[in-house]
This record gives sequence, structure tokens and C-alpha cells, in this order.
Amino acid sequence: MKPDVLVDVLVIGGGNAALCAALMAREAGASVLLLEAAPRAWRGGNSQHTRNIRCMHDAPQDVLVEAYPEEEYWQDLLKVTGGQTDETLARMAIRASSNCRDWMRKHGVRFQPSLSGTLHVARTNAFFMGGGKALVNAYYRSAEALGVQVRYDAPVDALELDNGRFVAARIGSERIQARTCVLACGGFESNIAWQREAWGEVNGEWPADNFLIRGTRYNMGVLLKFMMGAGADIIGDPTQSHCVAIDARAPLYDGGICTRVDCVSLGIMVNRNAVRFYDEGEDFWPKRYAIWGRLVAQQPGQIGYSIIDSRAIGRFMPPVFPGVKADSLPELARKLGLDETIFMRTVNEFNAACRVGTFDHAVLDDCHTEGLTPAKTHWATPIEQGPFFAYALRPGITFTYLGLKIDTRSRVHFGGVASDNLFVAGEMMAGNVLGKGYTAGVGMAIGTAFGRIAGVEAAKAAMTAASQQKGQQRGAERATA
Repeated sequence: MKPDVLVDVLVIGGGNAALCAALMAREAGASVLLLEAAPRAWRGGNSQHTRNIRCMHDAPQDVLVEAYPEEEYWQDLLKVTGGQTDETLARMAIRASSNCRDWMRKHGVRFQPSLSGTLHVARTNAFFMGGGKALVNAYYRSAEALGVQVRYDAPVDALELDNGRFVAARIGSERIQARTCVLACGGFESNIAWQREAWGEVNGEWPADNFLIRGTRYNMGVLLKFMMGAGADIIGDPTQSHCVAIDARAPLYDGGICTRVDCVSLGIMVNRNAVRFYDEGEDFWPKRYAIWGRLVAQQPGQIGYSIIDSRAIGRFMPPVFPGVKADSLPELARKLGLDETIFMRTVNEFNAACRVGTFDHAVLDDCHTEGLTPAKTHWATPIEQGPFFAYALRPGITFTYLGLKIDTRSRVHFGGVASDNLFVAGEMMAGNVLGKGYTAGVGMAIGTAFGRIAGVEAAKAAMTAASQQKGQQRGAERATA
């Protein structure tokens, strides 16, 4: 057995939130050890697959155009969550997003203007130069330069707690002590067995059997399950997640951003029965892309097909993998294995219902359907100009929303009582803000805001504990003098 290690702040996790916590704690003067379950080559959790962060700003700022004020940000979040959010914590994340970029730059993160066609987010989201992998690498370089200790291949499987206080973490038989701890090791999206248990059986099918995991294979939810068993206060629905309809040919794990298919709003989506099941033009894609995974998960066989015609080409970021192409719609149905008669009825009914005004994918335009259920409320144009294309899509789980309930200091709670030395950040607490739904870049905003808060609070608690320990030692020395 290795000897006990005592540091001020132990950070468990290796993604954006964990790194923000480690950097802030170190800047506050605390000694920090970060434990990453993945090997070095796969470090960074889901953060390595990100592209941007949603930022509040009241006027143009460097790579951000126009303005995106707090109230608009809040309303966008309120809409996608359906009100299932803690307003105080949500507004904390929103406000923190307005002033975090200078700190991020100090630690090596670089930003770039959004590329043409990147989902209507030039005004709301700041893009990372080199994507999430570059951000993660920059943070690790900065952390190591500041003296943060980093260990890879270090999956923590249990904690020692004493009445809600953190005592030590365990990696097998190894015991690691610290004055304080920040949990930032993700949700349980990679744990297919837990996903299966959460979603259960529906109409003779187990939906989770057809899920793909967009991000890391290392987020197994081990410590989330441990904390649930230890009596920590929990928030969120285990079936709610950042769930995107992604290319059905994607790998089981780590497909990342390249598995995205962004043409849903430009055509129609049909299920295995060749019928539509939701409004493809409900709102801008960045505000709705993360509901489509759940919608597809509720369809037979957990599969859907995005159908577009030639006019859609060039209006969305081209996917990595080409779609199925056909010169006619009946041929497309046959290639997809769909009932040709039902498919043609679906397309013809849609085409007949289209009321085409002035098509403009950059705004909520006036192209809509009439007398059709479900309606398509924007960007509704007939699918009639060949060749035609289709993309088979399956649910792609990015991260789960079941997590630990927190307060404004990012403290873990037990029976409503806050721990004085155990904190949580990132996906493990995102459910406080995201009860359901998603809007592009908000996950990084939550992780950055509460990662930084948790790091500062953990450092403060560690310094207080160290000071008390020294006081007790001095008292003991005087008593024996």
C-alpha cells in the first residue's frame, strides 16, 4: 500500500470543470492534486470534444458580435429547460460567462471568430481556436506550470466521508487524503448498463441498447453512484441528458462533434415507419439540436432519417460522412429500407402543406406548413428538387443531468446540510441548471463558472482547515510545555 498523500485540494476529474477548479485553487495558494481516470492520451473528458462557450455580453466583444444580454440568455435557457432550472444558479453561470474569457486567455486558451454556417451562434458563442482539445491541453500546460500535480490512469472508486466531510479518496487499496475535495468527474453517460436501467423497456425494446456515446468512455458515474449511496442530496432525472441525433454510423464512444448532422431544420425527419414525428422548424438549431436525440430515442428502433433535397446543400455545415443519395424520392425510400408508399404519402402531404414565403435560414422566417400535424413552423419548403439525400440518425448521449444538488458555493449537501469541505462542478452538478433541454455552449459555461467557484471555495476551506490545525498544534505544544 502506498503512503497517504495529504494536499490542500484534491480534484477528481480531468475535464474543463476539474481543470478550472484546479487552476483557481492553485492561484489561491493551495496545493492541488488532480486525478484523471483516463490515460494521458484521452485526458479531458467530454471537454476535448467541445467547440465553444455561450457568453453573455452587452456589446460587441472581440470574437463576439452585437450583444447577448443577460435577460435574453436567461430566456433562452428558460425556454429549452421548460422552467426546470434553478434561476439563482443559472444566472450565476450566465453572469460568469461575461468575464471568464480573459482568465481563460491567461491560461493559454485562444478564441477565433465563428466559421460561416456554424449554427447561428456568431452572436452568442465564443469558439476555441483548435477546439476543445486545444483548450484542455492549454489548461493542463498551465496547471503543470503552476505546480498542480496531475495523475493519469487514476480512477477513484470510493470516498471516505465523515458526517458529510471529505476525508480521503480511494483508488483500489491506495488512500489519498486531502483537506478538501472537488468532484468533477462527469455523469454516467458511458455506463450503458445504468442507461439501460434508467430508460427501461418500452414497447418490447430497450432504447439504451441503441444509444451512442458522443464523448468519453470514462464517465461511468462511479462516484455519482457512490455519493447517492452515501446519502448526498441528488437532483435531476436519470433519463434527461444532452442528447443529440447523430450519424447512425458513429462509433460507440468518442465520436465527438464530427458525428453531428445539422440539416434537420432544412428538411423533414421521419421514423422507421416513414412518418414525421416533430416540428423540424420549431426554433434555431442551436436551441433545438439537443432535443432531437431524445425524440429519436422515443421512436421505434431508436432511429430517424433526415430527408433533404438539393436546395439544402450549402446551407449547413457538411457532415463528415456523406448521406444516402438518390435521384428520386421513391429510390431514396428503397435505399433506406422504408415503406415506399407511406414515405411518398408523408413527403407529398408535407409538400402540399408548405406555405413558402421568404426563405431565410438566418431568421425565424415565414415559410411554414398549414393543416399538417406535426406542423413545421419555419423553413418549410417542398422537398422536390433532386438529387435527394438522407441521413440515418441515432441518439447520441453527450452527458447526463442526474447529479448532486449544490448551493451558490458549489457545496455538496447531505440532508439539506452543506458539507464544509466537499464541492462539485461540471456534469456532476449541471442538473441544477439543466433540468432538461440544452442550448449550444451552455455546458461549458456551467462547467467554467462552477469549476472556478468550487476551486476558490475549496482553497478557502483548505486554508481555514490548515490554520485551525496549526492552532490546535500550538495549543497542544503549550499544554505540554
